[in-house]
Amino acid sequence: MKFAIIPARGGSKRIPRKNIKQFYGKPMIAYSIEAAKMSGCFDRIIVSTDDAEIAHVAETYGAEVPFMRPPELADDYTTTGQVIAQVIEQLSGLGERPELICCIYATAPFVHSSDLKRGLELLRSEGADFAFSATTFPFPIQRALRLDENKRVAMFQSEHLLTRSQDLEEAYHDAGQFYWGKSQAFVEQRPIFSPSSVAVILPRIRVQDIDTAEDWECSEALFSLLGDGKLK
Repeated sequence: MKFAIIPARGGSKRIPRKNIKQFYGKPMIAYSIEAAKMSGCFDRIIVSTDDAEIAHVAETYGAEVPFMRPPELADDYTTTGQVIAQVIEQLSGLGERPELICCIYATAPFVHSSDLKRGLELLRSEGADFAFSATTFPFPIQRALRLDENKRVAMFQSEHLLTRSQDLEEAYHDAGQFYWGKSQAFVEQRPIFSPSSVAVILPRIRVQDIDTAEDWECSEALFSLLGDGKLK
């Protein structure tokens, strides 16, 4: 069986109530639930939350909340891996034995059902522990700059001061949308960013972290440009 698990705690600090804040006419979490449903990949779509209002919204849009998340796994220090492992443990206690899990973030309005399908295909075809969304950096990371305490500038890798951009190796980063994985890999909390994982490469125009008010504004502008109908 294949389960989607969407972590969505209630205590977001930088953007209060971020997971269910209205984003272009829907609660933010609705986009992740709808993409999961549209993909046709999952036997169950489960939301892990400690918040009754989030649970209600999730169920309204077609997800399940079979149990509430315990308070000790809803603080600022709990990792996503711990949350997923706890859900799998709870499901196992109820006699459910998911083979594959896809963690989908609740604040991923650009997640695309076809990318979820690609992730599943890659996970299976490559025999990987995980398949996760990634994209390229817009600027060569080898030429990144640092500022000291006096605001003076230095390069992280000064040996690349005169290296042409086209001669530098392309670098990628986590797109923060979804993480397919074998259930046992999640339970054992194996590292996602390792040679045992494969990346589902997304275009940069469909990737935006949403952690601050500025991120939210950027996401709204990007969503307006792309349009909901072009995303799924």
